[in-house]
Amino acid sequence: METANVDILKTLGSLAGESGIAMFIRNPLALVMVFIACVLIYLAIGRKFEPLLLLPIAFGMLLTNLLGSEVFHEELFAGGHANWKLFGGAVLIDAGDLTETLKATLIVNASGAVMNGVNVFGQITKATGVTGTGLKPIADVIAYMQTNGTETAIILQDAFINSGKVYAANGELIANAGQAISAGLLDYLYLGVKLGIYPCLIFIGVGAGTDFGPLIANPKTLLLGAAAQLGIFMTFMGAKLLGFANAEAGAIGIIGGADGPTAIWLTGKLAPHLLGPIAVAAYSYMALVPVIQPPIMRALTTKKEREIVMEQLRPVSKKEKILFPIVVTILVSLLLPSATALVGCLMLGNLMRECGVVERLSKTVQNELMNIVTIFLGITVGATATASTFLRLQTIEIIVLGVVAFGCGTAGGILLAKLMNKLSGGRINPLIGSAGVSAVPMAARVSQVEGQKARPGNFLLMHAMGPNVAGVIGSAIAAGVLLSMFGG
Repeated sequence: METANVDILKTLGSLAGESGIAMFIRNPLALVMVFIACVLIYLAIGRKFEPLLLLPIAFGMLLTNLLGSEVFHEELFAGGHANWKLFGGAVLIDAGDLTETLKATLIVNASGAVMNGVNVFGQITKATGVTGTGLKPIADVIAYMQTNGTETAIILQDAFINSGKVYAANGELIANAGQAISAGLLDYLYLGVKLGIYPCLIFIGVGAGTDFGPLIANPKTLLLGAAAQLGIFMTFMGAKLLGFANAEAGAIGIIGGADGPTAIWLTGKLAPHLLGPIAVAAYSYMALVPVIQPPIMRALTTKKEREIVMEQLRPVSKKEKILFPIVVTILVSLLLPSATALVGCLMLGNLMRECGVVERLSKTVQNELMNIVTIFLGITVGATATASTFLRLQTIEIIVLGVVAFGCGTAGGILLAKLMNKLSGGRINPLIGSAGVSAVPMAARVSQVEGQKARPGNFLLMHAMGPNVAGVIGSAIAAGVLLSMFGG
């Protein structure tokens, strides 16, 4: 009876130690992330800030920060996200059995660069501020992965072993040492982000729902879409000044394109460890376009310029609308192959819309496919926003840079539109330049609203749609340029 009592007490103690409450006590920062997730859920539902994506992003953030749920494993692998070997059962082992020769090859730096032929992540440091028995320094906590068929070692940053279990320095349970780690639900769904599948599928739906007629009718507005990408490259330089690496700065800069799927696609390839902060910043500011843009528009234009009435656009033939996506895909692929995936999917969706022979497919990609992919994309992007990646000075810097990106993009489009207005003899309303950011159709609507405030009855929406859809193409091309420059 006495032995049974001891076993019961041990069992209860073990259950208590492994409960979510105990994990939150060891890692109180996760509670902060749960609170942030709930705030974002409120903004999505109560304030209707981009609810179609912000709601699943916020709920994914909630799931991943409920400690012990094991739905997503972010901390275990180089680059901060799921590695292929996870799906075969990755194993954490004690490094005590490794030879001193192998340990000597583990030369690392904070960015996880490949040094001496060993792909590693983090820095070898000892866990600080942690007490207890059986603690071992980080050099004794090793994970393995396959790289080009060769088994190499990865260091887990700030980890320690206590009673046979591996914890992060903040007290969060990582996994049982010496046991296989099973992939969680969101690990599987995250593959759509890791492989760049979800953003491309969303672009098919965006293309099917977009009318490129205003752009075809007035090709000059393509220049306004290009000018609005100024925000991307200005923000890239700002991120560099703050100390971000080239790839990270490129991923942050793409926020200025005001295109969520493009931001997620590029960040997943260049800087997956920043995916959570960048996605939240991009979609939050997209929802705030009607707040961010008007003050910039009024500051850079005169009342007389805002009152300009533009001529009605010429009709665009069906033949032109069918040829446009085909020609754009070929040209972009020839000039910038790295942008083919995004631009090609965008144009495929548009061709489905305009050709008139696959109406059922066009409706499917605009509705059912778009909705399903949006759910998966949002949840998995939110899952990357853990306390260790989100609650950093970097996150604040990214949020600030996001405002700079939108502001510079808006200003770039307006300033070029002012120049075009001068060259055309006063026939172009500069307000349409702000629509060059690719928040479709919200940015075009803001141009329309501001135009009507200056001159009731002025109708700028169709004129603004030209630079607006040009911005979608422009942001995708800019992402391709950044990927070509800084992609691995």
